Amino acid sequence: MQEVLSKTDDSKIPLRDQEFYELLLYDSDFSGTPVFCVREAHAAWSEVDGQIMWDKKQVRAFATCQGAEEHYAARRRALAQEGFIYSDMEM
Repeated sequence: MQEVLSKTDDSKIPLRDQEFYELLLYDSDFSGTPVFCVREAHAAWSEVDGQIMWDKKQVRAFATCQGAEEHYAARRRALAQEGFIYSDMEM
């Protein structure tokens, strides 16, 4: 599952005034043992690069899918409290 969250759904707002978070839930195979991961990345305008740049990438690994899903939901709630309430996923 992959989702991009933003503070607005207005496509007319210039990119330099927008900010995004991506949440990604995926499974992996670490040394033959299944691992469930949640990756979070932040994107914002970079004046130096003249474009949106992704940074602050963090990956958390969990032994169970349920653990990863709970962390994903908790991060989604925390980001919503910060104003990131618009999702590119249909709920």
